[in-house]
Amino acid sequence: MTKITAAISAVGKYIPEYALTNKELETMVDTNDEWITSRTGIKERRILKGEGLGTSYMAIKAAEDLLQKSNTNPEEIDMVIVATATPDMPVASTAAYTASKIGAVNAFSYDLQAACSSFLYGMSTAAKYIESGRYKKVLLIGADKMSSIIDYTDRATCIIFGDGAGAVLFEPNDDGLGLQDEYLRSDGIGREFLKIDAGGSILPPSEETIKNKQHFVHQEGRTVFKFAVSNMADVSEKMLTRNNLTKEDIQWLVPHQANKRIIEATANRVGLEDDKVMMNIHKYGNTTSATLPLLLADYEKELKKGDNLIFAAFGGGFTWGAIYLKWAYNS
Repeated sequence: MTKITAAISAVGKYIPEYALTNKELETMVDTNDEWITSRTGIKERRILKGEGLGTSYMAIKAAEDLLQKSNTNPEEIDMVIVATATPDMPVASTAAYTASKIGAVNAFSYDLQAACSSFLYGMSTAAKYIESGRYKKVLLIGADKMSSIIDYTDRATCIIFGDGAGAVLFEPNDDGLGLQDEYLRSDGIGREFLKIDAGGSILPPSEETIKNKQHFVHQEGRTVFKFAVSNMADVSEKMLTRNNLTKEDIQWLVPHQANKRIIEATANRVGLEDDKVMMNIHKYGNTTSATLPLLLADYEKELKKGDNLIFAAFGGGFTWGAIYLKWAYNS
Protein backbone atom coordinates (compact mmCIF):
# COMPACT_ATOMS: atom_id res chain seq x y z
CA MET A 1 0.00 0.00 0.00
CA THR A 2 1.37 3.41 -1.03
CA LYS A 3 2.21 5.66 1.89
CA ILE A 4 0.21 8.90 1.97
CA THR A 5 2.29 12.04 2.35
CA ALA A 6 0.99 15.57 2.90
CA ALA A 7 1.93 17.97 0.12
CA ILE A 8 1.36 21.68 -0.36
CA SER A 9 -0.83 22.08 -3.45
CA ALA A 10 -1.55 25.83 -3.41
CA VAL A 11 -0.51 29.08 -1.71
CA GLY A 12 -2.04 32.53 -1.16
CA LYS A 13 -1.13 35.79 0.57
CA TYR A 14 -2.35 39.15 1.77
CA ILE A 15 -0.26 42.19 2.63
CA PRO A 16 -1.79 45.46 3.92
CA GLU A 17 -1.36 48.52 1.70
CA TYR A 18 0.23 50.84 4.27
CA ALA A 19 4.04 50.64 4.39
CA LEU A 20 5.76 51.91 7.55
CA THR A 21 9.26 52.82 6.40
CA ASN A 22 12.43 53.24 8.42
CA LYS A 23 12.35 56.94 7.51
CA GLU A 24 8.94 57.31 9.12
CA LEU A 25 10.11 55.43 12.21
CA GLU A 26 12.89 58.02 12.56
CA THR A 27 10.14 60.54 13.36
CA MET A 28 8.59 58.27 15.99
CA VAL A 29 11.52 56.88 18.02
CA ASP A 30 15.25 57.49 18.46
CA THR A 31 16.53 55.39 15.55
CA ASN A 32 17.62 55.73 11.92
CA ASP A 33 17.46 53.85 8.65
CA GLU A 34 21.13 52.81 8.66
CA TRP A 35 20.92 51.43 12.21
CA ILE A 36 17.75 49.39 11.50
CA THR A 37 18.96 48.08 8.15
CA SER A 38 22.42 47.05 9.36
CA ARG A 39 21.09 45.20 12.42
CA THR A 40 17.88 43.65 11.08
CA GLY A 41 17.80 43.89 7.29
CA ILE A 42 14.38 45.55 7.44
CA LYS A 43 13.54 48.57 5.25
CA GLU A 44 9.77 48.68 5.75
CA ARG A 45 6.90 46.73 7.27
CA ARG A 46 3.19 46.66 6.38
CA ILE A 47 0.56 47.87 8.86
CA LEU A 48 -3.15 47.00 8.74
CA LYS A 49 -5.18 50.22 9.01
CA GLY A 50 -8.94 50.47 9.40
CA GLU A 51 -11.41 50.38 12.27
CA GLY A 52 -12.54 46.90 13.27
CA LEU A 53 -9.99 45.08 11.09
CA GLY A 54 -8.12 42.30 12.87
CA THR A 55 -6.12 39.19 12.09
CA SER A 56 -9.14 37.42 10.60
CA TYR A 57 -9.44 40.12 7.91
CA MET A 58 -5.98 39.25 6.59
CA ALA A 59 -6.48 35.49 7.06
CA ILE A 60 -9.68 35.64 5.00
CA LYS A 61 -7.97 37.67 2.26
CA ALA A 62 -5.03 35.21 2.06
CA ALA A 63 -7.41 32.24 1.98
CA GLU A 64 -9.52 33.84 -0.75
CA ASP A 65 -6.36 34.47 -2.79
CA LEU A 66 -5.45 30.78 -2.50
CA LEU A 67 -8.95 29.58 -3.36
CA GLN A 68 -9.15 31.84 -6.41
CA LYS A 69 -5.69 30.95 -7.73
CA SER A 70 -6.17 27.20 -7.28
CA ASN A 71 -9.86 27.13 -8.27
CA THR A 72 -10.63 25.28 -5.02
CA ASN A 73 -14.20 24.89 -3.82
CA PRO A 74 -14.23 26.00 -0.15
CA GLU A 75 -16.95 23.43 0.61
CA GLU A 76 -14.38 20.69 -0.08
CA ILE A 77 -12.06 21.89 2.70
CA ASP A 78 -12.11 19.52 5.69
CA MET A 79 -10.22 21.64 8.18
CA VAL A 80 -8.93 25.19 8.73
CA ILE A 81 -6.04 26.01 11.07
CA VAL A 82 -5.14 29.63 11.76
CA ALA A 83 -1.63 29.93 13.19
CA THR A 84 -1.51 33.23 15.04
CA ALA A 85 -0.19 35.04 18.10
CA THR A 86 -2.77 37.83 17.68
CA PRO A 87 -6.25 36.27 17.48
CA ASP A 88 -9.21 38.58 16.95
CA MET A 89 -10.47 37.81 20.48
CA PRO A 90 -9.12 35.85 23.46
CA VAL A 91 -11.86 33.20 23.38
CA ALA A 92 -13.86 33.15 20.14
CA SER A 93 -11.85 31.18 17.57
CA THR A 94 -10.36 33.25 14.74
CA ALA A 95 -10.15 30.09 12.63
CA ALA A 96 -13.86 29.32 13.04
CA TYR A 97 -14.80 32.82 11.93
CA THR A 98 -12.34 32.68 9.01
CA ALA A 99 -13.69 29.30 7.84
CA SER A 100 -17.27 30.56 7.89
CA LYS A 101 -16.44 33.77 6.01
CA ILE A 102 -14.65 31.92 3.17
CA GLY A 103 -17.47 29.39 2.79
CA ALA A 104 -15.66 26.39 4.28
CA VAL A 105 -18.96 25.22 5.75
CA ASN A 106 -17.89 21.57 6.04
CA ALA A 107 -14.64 22.26 7.86
CA PHE A 108 -13.78 22.16 11.54
CA SER A 109 -11.24 24.71 12.64
CA TYR A 110 -9.08 26.01 15.46
CA ASP A 111 -6.29 28.47 16.29
CA LEU A 112 -2.70 27.37 16.92
CA GLN A 113 -0.32 29.54 18.94
CA ALA A 114 3.43 28.96 19.24
CA ALA A 115 4.61 32.56 18.66
CA CYS A 116 6.90 32.80 15.63
CA SER A 117 6.94 28.99 15.29
CA SER A 118 3.14 28.82 14.93
CA PHE A 119 3.09 28.17 11.19
CA LEU A 120 5.90 25.59 11.39
CA TYR A 121 4.01 23.69 14.10
CA GLY A 122 0.86 24.11 12.00
CA MET A 123 2.58 22.41 9.06
CA SER A 124 3.27 19.41 11.26
CA THR A 125 -0.31 19.37 12.53
CA ALA A 126 -1.91 19.74 9.09
CA ALA A 127 0.32 17.00 7.67
CA LYS A 128 -0.71 14.53 10.37
CA TYR A 129 -4.40 15.00 9.58
CA ILE A 130 -3.69 14.33 5.89
CA GLU A 131 -1.43 11.34 6.60
CA SER A 132 -4.18 9.78 8.72
CA GLY A 133 -6.15 9.25 5.52
CA ARG A 134 -9.28 10.76 7.02
CA TYR A 135 -8.90 14.29 5.62
CA LYS A 136 -8.21 15.38 2.04
CA LYS A 137 -7.89 19.17 2.17
CA VAL A 138 -6.45 21.06 5.13
CA LEU A 139 -6.11 24.84 4.86
CA LEU A 140 -3.32 26.27 7.01
CA ILE A 141 -3.17 30.05 7.40
CA GLY A 142 -0.46 32.04 9.16
CA ALA A 143 -1.68 35.53 10.07
CA ASP A 144 -0.70 38.19 12.57
CA LYS A 145 -1.59 41.80 13.21
CA MET A 146 1.53 42.52 15.23
CA SER A 147 0.86 46.26 15.16
CA SER A 148 -1.96 45.58 17.66
CA ILE A 149 0.51 44.48 20.37
CA ILE A 150 3.49 46.74 19.63
CA ASP A 151 4.43 49.85 21.60
CA TYR A 152 5.49 52.40 18.99
CA THR A 153 7.56 54.27 21.57
CA ASP A 154 9.70 51.15 22.16
CA ARG A 155 12.45 51.11 19.55
CA ALA A 156 13.52 47.59 20.55
CA THR A 157 10.31 46.10 19.11
CA CYS A 158 8.57 48.65 16.86
CA ILE A 159 11.31 48.47 14.21
CA ILE A 160 10.93 44.70 13.84
CA PHE A 161 7.31 43.67 13.46
CA GLY A 162 4.72 44.02 10.72
CA ASP A 163 1.31 42.69 9.70
CA GLY A 164 0.44 40.11 7.04
CA ALA A 165 -1.02 36.71 6.20
CA GLY A 166 -0.17 33.70 4.06
CA ALA A 167 -2.03 30.46 3.38
CA VAL A 168 -1.21 26.96 2.09
CA LEU A 169 -3.41 24.02 1.17
CA PHE A 170 -2.26 20.53 2.20
CA GLU A 171 -3.51 17.54 0.20
CA PRO A 172 -2.61 13.81 0.02
CA ASN A 173 0.23 12.78 -2.29
CA ASP A 174 1.21 9.26 -3.33
CA ASP A 175 4.39 10.19 -5.24
CA GLY A 176 6.48 10.67 -2.11
CA LEU A 177 6.30 14.47 -2.31
CA GLY A 178 5.37 16.78 0.56
CA LEU A 179 6.44 16.70 4.19
CA GLN A 180 9.33 14.27 4.72
CA ASP A 181 10.67 14.91 8.21
CA GLU A 182 10.40 17.30 11.15
CA TYR A 183 12.29 18.17 14.32
CA LEU A 184 10.28 20.39 16.68
CA ARG A 185 11.33 21.62 20.10
CA SER A 186 10.36 23.95 22.96
CA ASP A 187 11.89 25.19 26.20
CA GLY A 188 10.00 27.15 28.87
CA ILE A 189 13.19 28.96 29.88
CA GLY A 190 12.29 31.47 27.19
CA ARG A 191 9.15 32.67 28.95
CA GLU A 192 10.92 35.59 30.61
CA PHE A 193 12.69 36.90 27.52
CA LEU A 194 9.90 37.28 24.95
CA LYS A 195 6.37 37.85 26.25
CA ILE A 196 3.34 40.01 26.93
CA ASP A 197 3.01 40.35 30.71
CA ALA A 198 -0.68 41.15 31.03
CA GLY A 199 -3.98 40.01 29.58
CA GLY A 200 -3.70 36.36 30.57
CA SER A 201 -4.83 34.41 33.63
CA ILE A 202 -1.81 35.40 35.75
CA LEU A 203 -2.25 39.13 35.26
CA PRO A 204 -5.72 40.01 33.91
CA PRO A 205 -6.32 43.42 32.33
CA SER A 206 -6.64 46.32 34.73
CA GLU A 207 -6.19 50.06 34.81
CA GLU A 208 -2.73 49.43 36.25
CA THR A 209 -1.62 47.00 33.49
CA ILE A 210 -2.75 49.43 30.79
CA LYS A 211 -0.96 52.35 32.45
CA ASN A 212 2.23 50.27 32.71
CA LYS A 213 2.07 49.23 29.03
CA GLN A 214 2.03 45.57 30.01
CA HIS A 215 -0.17 44.54 27.06
CA PHE A 216 2.64 45.13 24.56
CA VAL A 217 5.37 42.72 23.47
CA HIS A 218 8.51 42.84 25.61
CA GLN A 219 11.71 41.35 24.25
CA GLU A 220 15.23 41.00 25.64
CA GLY A 221 16.83 41.27 22.24
CA ARG A 222 20.33 39.95 22.93
CA THR A 223 19.11 36.83 24.73
CA VAL A 224 16.49 36.03 22.10
CA PHE A 225 19.01 36.65 19.30
CA LYS A 226 21.53 34.27 20.88
CA PHE A 227 19.00 31.46 21.34
CA ALA A 228 17.53 31.99 17.86
CA VAL A 229 20.88 31.86 16.07
CA SER A 230 22.05 28.68 17.76
CA ASN A 231 18.75 26.79 17.70
CA MET A 232 17.62 27.62 14.15
CA ALA A 233 21.04 26.69 12.83
CA ASP A 234 21.21 23.49 14.90
CA VAL A 235 17.85 22.10 13.76
CA SER A 236 18.50 22.98 10.13
CA GLU A 237 21.80 21.13 10.21
CA LYS A 238 20.15 18.18 11.99
CA MET A 239 17.49 17.98 9.27
CA LEU A 240 20.18 17.57 6.60
CA THR A 241 22.27 15.11 8.61
CA ARG A 242 19.53 12.68 9.55
CA ASN A 243 18.12 12.64 6.00
CA ASN A 244 21.57 12.13 4.43
CA LEU A 245 21.29 15.40 2.53
CA THR A 246 24.16 17.65 1.45
CA LYS A 247 23.92 21.34 0.64
CA GLU A 248 23.84 20.37 -3.05
CA ASP A 249 20.60 18.44 -2.42
CA ILE A 250 18.79 21.51 -1.04
CA GLN A 251 17.14 23.93 -3.45
CA TRP A 252 15.77 26.33 -0.83
CA LEU A 253 16.10 27.32 2.80
CA VAL A 254 12.79 28.79 4.02
CA PRO A 255 13.73 30.58 7.27
CA HIS A 256 11.57 32.57 9.65
CA GLN A 257 12.09 36.27 8.91
CA ALA A 258 13.04 37.70 12.30
CA ASN A 259 16.46 39.18 11.59
CA LYS A 260 18.72 39.05 8.53
CA ARG A 261 21.72 38.09 10.67
CA ILE A 262 19.87 35.07 12.11
CA ILE A 263 18.90 34.00 8.58
CA GLU A 264 22.51 34.34 7.38
CA ALA A 265 23.84 32.37 10.36
CA THR A 266 21.40 29.53 9.64
CA ALA A 267 22.33 29.49 5.94
CA ASN A 268 26.05 29.50 6.77
CA ARG A 269 25.68 26.53 9.11
CA VAL A 270 24.30 24.36 6.30
CA GLY A 271 26.57 25.90 3.68
CA LEU A 272 23.91 27.45 1.45
CA GLU A 273 24.63 30.36 -0.89
CA ASP A 274 22.43 33.45 -0.86
CA ASP A 275 20.59 32.40 -4.02
CA LYS A 276 19.21 29.36 -2.17
CA VAL A 277 17.85 31.37 0.77
CA MET A 278 14.33 32.80 0.63
CA MET A 279 14.22 36.32 2.06
CA ASN A 280 11.64 39.12 2.11
CA ILE A 281 12.33 40.61 5.55
CA HIS A 282 13.34 43.90 3.91
CA LYS A 283 9.77 44.32 2.62
CA TYR A 284 7.63 43.03 5.47
CA GLY A 285 9.70 42.83 8.67
CA ASN A 286 8.78 40.04 11.09
CA THR A 287 5.14 39.07 10.50
CA THR A 288 5.40 36.27 13.11
CA SER A 289 3.09 33.42 11.99
CA ALA A 290 2.93 34.76 8.43
CA THR A 291 6.64 34.80 7.51
CA LEU A 292 6.92 31.24 6.14
CA PRO A 293 3.79 31.21 3.94
CA LEU A 294 4.59 34.73 2.67
CA LEU A 295 7.99 33.43 1.54
CA LEU A 296 6.31 30.57 -0.33
CA ALA A 297 3.88 32.99 -1.98
CA ASP A 298 6.66 35.39 -3.01
CA TYR A 299 8.91 32.62 -4.37
CA GLU A 300 6.18 30.34 -5.77
CA LYS A 301 7.09 31.00 -9.42
CA GLU A 302 10.67 29.84 -8.76
CA LEU A 303 9.67 26.56 -7.10
CA LYS A 304 9.81 23.34 -9.11
CA LYS A 305 8.25 19.95 -8.53
CA GLY A 306 10.63 17.81 -6.47
CA ASP A 307 12.59 20.73 -4.99
CA ASN A 308 13.91 20.04 -1.49
CA LEU A 309 12.96 22.77 1.01
CA ILE A 310 14.18 23.16 4.59
CA PHE A 311 11.90 25.27 6.79
CA ALA A 312 13.25 26.67 10.06
CA ALA A 313 11.73 28.91 12.72
CA PHE A 314 12.27 30.20 16.25
CA GLY A 315 9.76 31.93 18.52
CA GLY A 316 8.73 32.91 22.01
CA GLY A 317 8.29 30.23 24.61
CA PHE A 318 10.89 29.32 23.44
CA THR A 319 9.65 27.32 20.45
CA TRP A 320 11.66 26.24 17.42
CA GLY A 321 12.18 23.55 14.82
CA ALA A 322 12.83 22.52 11.22
CA ILE A 323 10.83 20.70 8.56
CA TYR A 324 12.04 18.98 5.39
CA LEU A 325 9.51 19.15 2.55
CA LYS A 326 9.55 18.16 -1.13
CA TRP A 327 7.68 20.64 -3.33
CA ALA A 328 4.79 19.05 -5.20
CA TYR A 329 4.05 21.20 -8.25
CA ASN A 330 5.40 23.53 -10.92
CA SER A 331 3.82 26.98 -10.78
